[in-house]
Amino acid sequence: MNKTWTKILLLAIIFLFLFTRLYKIAEIPSSVYWDEASIGYNAYSIAETSKDEWGEFLPLHFRAFGEFKLPVYIYTTAVSVKLFGLNEFAVRLPSVIFSLGVVILTYFLAKRLFDNIAVALLSSFFITISPWFFIFSRTGYEATAGLFFLLLGIFFWLKFQKSPFFIIFACLSFVFSAYSYNSFRVLPPFLLPGLFLLLFIHRNKPRKGLIVSLILGTSILIFGFIPIIEFFSKGESNRLNVIGIFDSQKKNIQILHTFAYNYMAHFNPKFLLTSGDVNLRSQQSNFGEIYLVEFPFLLMGLYSLYKLKKIQNLVLVYLFFVSFIPSAITRESPHALRSVLAAPLISIISSFGIYSFYQILVKAKSKVANNFFKIIILFFVLSFGWYFFKFLSGYNREAAEHWQYGYKRIFLDYAKEFNNFDNIVISDRYDQPYIFALFYLKYDPERFRKEVKYNQSIRKATSLVKGFNKLSFTNIDYYNLPKGKSLIFAHPTDKMDEIKSREVILNPDKSIAVYVYEYTK
Repeated sequence: MNKTWTKILLLAIIFLFLFTRLYKIAEIPSSVYWDEASIGYNAYSIAETSKDEWGEFLPLHFRAFGEFKLPVYIYTTAVSVKLFGLNEFAVRLPSVIFSLGVVILTYFLAKRLFDNIAVALLSSFFITISPWFFIFSRTGYEATAGLFFLLLGIFFWLKFQKSPFFIIFACLSFVFSAYSYNSFRVLPPFLLPGLFLLLFIHRNKPRKGLIVSLILGTSILIFGFIPIIEFFSKGESNRLNVIGIFDSQKKNIQILHTFAYNYMAHFNPKFLLTSGDVNLRSQQSNFGEIYLVEFPFLLMGLYSLYKLKKIQNLVLVYLFFVSFIPSAITRESPHALRSVLAAPLISIISSFGIYSFYQILVKAKSKVANNFFKIIILFFVLSFGWYFFKFLSGYNREAAEHWQYGYKRIFLDYAKEFNNFDNIVISDRYDQPYIFALFYLKYDPERFRKEVKYNQSIRKATSLVKGFNKLSFTNIDYYNLPKGKSLIFAHPTDKMDEIKSREVILNPDKSIAVYVYEYTK
């Protein structure tokens, strides 16, 4: 394939990616979910005041809902919010940009590993249409930034033979990855042994500057991870304690058994091929994480890589199996987001499997070989076409509640009425309603910090903020309504039979999201 056709096909893949990610990006999914709202509002606060919602000046760790969010995506979003305002588009655009980088890096990684343009183009095409990657790459997920920098680090590392100084850039990329998403703080100890192995297999070749590069790169890693180690040593983050499998009440053998069970769950055909991640913010229902047509080529690719017995290719297999560790050490497993590194690796391995099968057909002088790639591409295009159609036509109906759609409607449709009431009482059944209020009302950060009242009880889990201004967030109870004229938004489980609802807010599937009441006490 000549260079002109390679460029045309790569540009076509990039265009396909951008179209399928930017089309209706602010409308599908139907609203921001609480993490997107938190990222967006903190980015807005940084852009306006150089402080986060808590008043911390340019922090490295952003306090959120019983956890801390990482800085790379938030600071990137601050630029986007400054340019486009505080809205869904601004929060999700950085994810599209980072994910485009993932598509391009997948191409160059495959090309570097196999020196084969066909494998490289197929790899970038497959990650573009990957069900595993699709939703994450058009919503405000921090993981896309982490994945981009991790792949960038691996790519730089693979270029050390050209110049050992690329190791420095690789280590710097790994640090940026660790400040993007928590899973990529777990991976480096497992990734680096495989990458260091590549250095030793070329040890007989003179590499001027290798020792200096390793010293500088290691120093960057150490200094980059010191704030992370200090952060955890102070007990500032209990996120892993909440979601992790580690429990002081359990024996080590029990923890190991749980880890093994969680790890193997990622290879369950139901997860991979038919149902995918059960969290509807991660995957559509009735779709696996990879296409059925891709599975045999994934197996073929793994077998072919093993058969070649080239260390550089075996490292790719090693990285693939390591990618599931961050998910396996948490209770929610299998988990597509925490194991998102697997998505581009599967694309590369499957592409190599297809090319290996093509070579078998050529050697056998099969007539199918002449049209093999066209047939394969057709199957994948049809698979993705159906996936994309279902996403556009049905995703909001089935997943709106998971994206806390009701809160969006409250603050966009009723905000103009707030001044007519003494109290605005909002159910916290969908969790953390305050962040949606801040996001959709574009509430002034300085004003919020002066007015906010935090919950100090166990209710912090569902409503970190008790209230600000005339807004309060709580369970709705007729007998505990505040005095004065109130506009009340109740979750269906908080429906009050003592008062007739003024109207209801419906989800896209026509189910009731919120009951709206007016009441004067």
